[in-house]
Amino acid sequence: MPFSDSRLIDGVALWCEALTSRVSNGRPALFCDRDGVIVEEIGYLGKPEDVRIIPAAASLIRSANDRGIRVVVVTNQSGIGRGYYGWADFCAVQGRIVEELARSGAEIDLVIASAHHEAGGGVFASEAHRWRKPGPGMILLARERLNVDLRASLIVGDKLGDLEAGYAADIGNGLLVRTGHGEDAARNLASASFGRMKVSVAADASGALAWLEAIA
Repeated sequence: MPFSDSRLIDGVALWCEALTSRVSNGRPALFCDRDGVIVEEIGYLGKPEDVRIIPAAASLIRSANDRGIRVVVVTNQSGIGRGYYGWADFCAVQGRIVEELARSGAEIDLVIASAHHEAGGGVFASEAHRWRKPGPGMILLARERLNVDLRASLIVGDKLGDLEAGYAADIGNGLLVRTGHGEDAARNLASASFGRMKVSVAADASGALAWLEAIA
């Protein structure tokens, strides 16, 4: 039976879930990829028992919460499109992530996920869908939902596609972390062009603390 949930805003492949009622009111937000940034990268995370929070990310999210900066997760979930797991599994994983972050006093405000992929089956198949990073769709949806100042915001990712999505959405700051796939991505960073976006590299999400302290 097809999975039906109001958080699937297109009914199929785009998930948008507000975990708090807070909005940004024109302030910047902290955008984070999920796998390899907030949780350890294991490849197609579909089981809650496999969730391992990266401590530096939990600390960063808590610091953003303390400063009134909204935290948005934008994540490609091609494992759903490829049929490796379903939205119900995604829900279970997200529930575990929320629980584990709460143990550190950290809270996400908004989660947006795209199951589109060029290797996806049926309704999930899409070579370059605007919702899937490096497309800007998920970030632009977050701006609409939370009233975010994207030029002053930061996106943290472990792949160049994360930063490219931020650039396409006109986010002003990008951080590439070496957790997850970041080590490989860092080697290709010099050949990438991000225009006005200020891009830096760090060992983990703690590298975003300087940005956070400068704006809050």
